[in-house]
Amino acid sequence: MSLVELIGFLALTGIAAYIQTLTGFAFGLITMGGVGLTGLLSLPDAAMLVSVLTFVNAVQMLHKGWRDVAWREFRVVMLTSIPMLFVGYWLLEWLAGTRADVLRLILGFVIIVSSLQLARKPDPLPTRSGDVSFMAFGSIAGLMGGMFSTAGPPLVYHFYRQPMPQVTIRETLVTIFALNAVFRNGLVFFSGNLPSASTLTGLFAVPVVMAATHAARRWPPPLSPAAMRWIVLGLLFLSGVSLGMPAVLHLLTTR
Repeated sequence: MSLVELIGFLALTGIAAYIQTLTGFAFGLITMGGVGLTGLLSLPDAAMLVSVLTFVNAVQMLHKGWRDVAWREFRVVMLTSIPMLFVGYWLLEWLAGTRADVLRLILGFVIIVSSLQLARKPDPLPTRSGDVSFMAFGSIAGLMGGMFSTAGPPLVYHFYRQPMPQVTIRETLVTIFALNAVFRNGLVFFSGNLPSASTLTGLFAVPVVMAATHAARRWPPPLSPAAMRWIVLGLLFLSGVSLGMPAVLHLLTTR
């Protein structure tokens, strides 16, 4: 990355971490959407950096909250999430090498669907869902996490429907994201697809993410949580459309 690209990436991840801390979601979606729109990095390289930064953000949040994790639900989700993460990573590598427009279209679609799904306030369930449903949502999250490091939306929707304390839901989700990030980065390392030294300068975003997480807790914006949520979801929807439409037009004109 050039100096200008690095500054842009640091600014993007700082904004994403700030919003993630306030809303509990969207770090990966915002970062990957911004990268897709600006072309700061290739999508596979950006996904690797997002995994590292997700882990940093998660560790910082779990420093005091790990005792609230719902370990049973965590284990059930990971049972399907990890295998599907491998599938998602393989799809990313295949599409990045041969079908870049299809990859951008899929990312745009994922962001649009995620923003619409997260806009719905989940109806609380009277009783806990069965293990099969946790496994199903875990598999979808693993596939999205393997492709774009964006495992959050399906799990956020499913967990927030459960009759569980919000602190338990939040800490369980963060723990799932952290372990997914560990496995995904392990895949990158063992497959030999490590980014170039220039791209790895994006890891300077680690202190930026930590600072933005602290800033969001200490200096939240003068907006209600509902208003902040709708602003973020609106921006995500527009970024998904902006990503997907050019890819669709290019695919149609090249046929």
